[in-house]
Amino acid sequence: MRILDRYIIKSFITTLIFSFIALYTIFLIVDMIENLEDFLDNGMGIMKIAEYYFYFFPEILKLLIPVAMLLSTLFTVGRLSGLNEITAIKSGGISLYRFMAPLMLLSILVSGLHLYFNGWIVPKANIAKNDIEREYMNKGSSIGSIYDLYFRESPTANLHMKSYRSDQKKGFNIGIEYFTDIKSPRLLKTIEAKSITWDTVSKNWLLEDVLTRKFTIENIESVEKYDSLRIDLVLTHEKIVDLKRSTDEMTFDELRSYLSLLKDGGKNVDLEMTDYYGQYAFPIANIIVVLFGVPFASVKKKGGIAVQIGAALVISFLYLIFTKVSQAVVLGTGLQPIVAGWFANGLFFVVGIINLIKTKT
Repeated sequence: MRILDRYIIKSFITTLIFSFIALYTIFLIVDMIENLEDFLDNGMGIMKIAEYYFYFFPEILKLLIPVAMLLSTLFTVGRLSGLNEITAIKSGGISLYRFMAPLMLLSILVSGLHLYFNGWIVPKANIAKNDIEREYMNKGSSIGSIYDLYFRESPTANLHMKSYRSDQKKGFNIGIEYFTDIKSPRLLKTIEAKSITWDTVSKNWLLEDVLTRKFTIENIESVEKYDSLRIDLVLTHEKIVDLKRSTDEMTFDELRSYLSLLKDGGKNVDLEMTDYYGQYAFPIANIIVVLFGVPFASVKKKGGIAVQIGAALVISFLYLIFTKVSQAVVLGTGLQPIVAGWFANGLFFVVGIINLIKTKT
């Protein structure tokens, strides 16, 4: 039995490598044609273009792995079926379930590696790729100034900053409002300042040219002025910089902290959280394509390789379209983001199991 398992895995991995090379070559050619004008107009040399695609490679790999897994499953099993090897295997008393066991184990392993790769390797490469795009292709924006920053410092405190220079660690035109409570908020205190500077030593903020107003229940106002005033805020310089970063440059841990920061700041992050959970669910597609691919390819079909390629494209597009549509629809029903993020994969997984059970083994 081990000989058969090794034979299946070897054939699968060989086909997987060739499938990915073919898909990557197509993607690379199309992307280079699309960006060739930008490369030439911005004076990017061959070495810089090669560096750009070197750092772009992990992002491409992230997207193409499930498609390559599907193609490899269809071609490997389809070839065995076409050569009547699956018929011989079944005649030897080996069921389809046992036949696909090594492929399922391999898909689980690939899914685990894919998850780690997507969450912690790809973002690091995207930082370098995006730096090249910002410097040479005028795409995106560098971490410089942030304008009109609104942040909920706490359930009873709001902060507004007209602008913030991250390179100087300094903000301008600051306003902070403090309220009594959430249910029946009454303005308790305001702080206005012309500038605010992050102190890297004491890890707090220094306000300059400060004006504070305090209000009593009788709406009596008391005003105090300060040349400078130190203040501790939940919002730090590092968190402000994170607000400017692109989410594709964040690891899963950093992305979770970033979304928590936005939520604490008063923003509805249900859509972003759905995408976050969807990124965790995406690698499970490697298992799903094996569940669909093995039963489909194990039955002889007219058309040969053309049918396999067509089936791979149809299943891939259906999966991608359904994933995005289902996330929006499920989230719109009021369910939790984690349900919306995992819904498509969960449904396809169940359908794949049902399809496998119905297939003659």
